[in-house]
Amino acid sequence: MSVTGKRMQERRKELGISADTLAEHLGVSRSTVFRYENGDIEKVPANLLSDIAKFLRTSEAFLMGWEDTSGSVITNIYPIELKRFPLLGEIACGLPIYANEDRESYIMAGTNIKADFCLKAKGDSMVNARILDGDIVFIKKQNIVENGEIAAVIVNNESEATLKRFFYYAEKSMVILKAENPTYEDMIFTYEELNNFHVLGKAIAFQSDVR
Repeated sequence: MSVTGKRMQERRKELGISADTLAEHLGVSRSTVFRYENGDIEKVPANLLSDIAKFLRTSEAFLMGWEDTSGSVITNIYPIELKRFPLLGEIACGLPIYANEDRESYIMAGTNIKADFCLKAKGDSMVNARILDGDIVFIKKQNIVENGEIAAVIVNNESEATLKRFFYYAEKSMVILKAENPTYEDMIFTYEELNNFHVLGKAIAFQSDVR
């Protein structure tokens, strides 16, 4: 078996392409393909070699034995485009903590994240939403969120921040902030207490280290 024939066969099988499929593409018989691969025909015509390389998503140089790797085209991997997101400090995944705004810090993340800023999670109240202590949570700035969505909320007269699931009941003039950890009690605001907090935005993504 020639180097070209061997590499041609290995590459074809690697891609799961049958000899019949390759033969049909090249306009030759199935037996001719096998003769190329087995080395019965040692020299593949230049015009066919170019066509074979393209069809097998490799290079002529690889098929000829001049390259060690196939140089195959990988179609499901794309470069990640990054942008800077302002890191505005920590947000409690537990009891509310004092908002710590630090506009000097930034987090690099993919441009596919449609957020305005990010916050660093602190605590374990959102573990069932897979948000752990130290994770970076990306927030889309908005004044209201839908019931059941995770929101970054400023409470206690603008001094503290927390990350919870948000529920608003207009008929009861009530907001309930629920943790994703059964060991934490709900935070409930009613009537005039509703003046003591506001929604910073909706949590749309998080970034976590491998643990």
